[in-house]
Amino acid sequence: MSDEEATVPGADCAVTDDALLVLTAMLLTPARFPGVLGDDYPAACAALALEPYEEGYGLVLGQDGRGARWTVVIEDASQVAVAIAAWDCGMEHDLSPDERSVVCALPGWPMDLAVVAPGVPAPHDPEPDEGSPAPLSAPDAETWGPPQRRLGADEIAAQWPAWREQLDDAQVLPDSGEAPGSGVGAELAADAAAGVRHPGVRRALSEAAAYTKAPPPPGRIRSSYASSEARTLRVDGPGWSMVARTDDIALFLLDEEPGTVIPVGRGAALPGLLAALDGLAARPS
Repeated sequence: MSDEEATVPGADCAVTDDALLVLTAMLLTPARFPGVLGDDYPAACAALALEPYEEGYGLVLGQDGRGARWTVVIEDASQVAVAIAAWDCGMEHDLSPDERSVVCALPGWPMDLAVVAPGVPAPHDPEPDEGSPAPLSAPDAETWGPPQRRLGADEIAAQWPAWREQLDDAQVLPDSGEAPGSGVGAELAADAAAGVRHPGVRRALSEAAAYTKAPPPPGRIRSSYASSEARTLRVDGPGWSMVARTDDIALFLLDEEPGTVIPVGRGAALPGLLAALDGLAARPS
């Protein structure tokens, strides 16, 4: 489960048909949003027909008394952040958004959930009303494309130690570029991509480095806490996703390499690129 999602421990099954039994909640902010929705924050908002306000939103996923799936968008992102923090610690926390904070209720869920509401029918899309939007749905797990690639990168970021332990030095592509010194932009791109033979990874490194000269839309680069001296980076671009630790290597997923994780080692150039990207990244408040 990614750090954008947290599941409510325990649930009260006494619900009416109109009430929402909350199963999980996610943040939709420039620094933290479900990557399955888009490469950056504006794209993720557009997927839900929302304005990309800087303050962001909270997404509350649940079922009504008939078992129908709903995604409720609220404007009080801080309320959802508090709830997620409590659930992550295994604490009970009631998430009951005020109706005045509700922006909209969208049918369906943007991703599959491993939990269901007790005492109600199995999850299903609600009966469509005339003019209502098509239900949200999870990407097809049997195919590979941008949503699946970003979803995979989110999972790696959330489970970095487990993924890192699976790699040995022989699997890591060398980063043999020259140290970039104080340069950024084209110079940094050339240094970071030098020595990496995979053309897709070279392109991704060059495009990531180009962000240091022309910053991309909000959320294209995100940084989260990893340790007292390191950050976890999530960076996306057209056809590629990167997960990296600022004190370690970088892992790449590409549209043209279904289900494959390609590691790039920590050499002379990669640390400078990661530091530059971290300096541009959106961070949780």
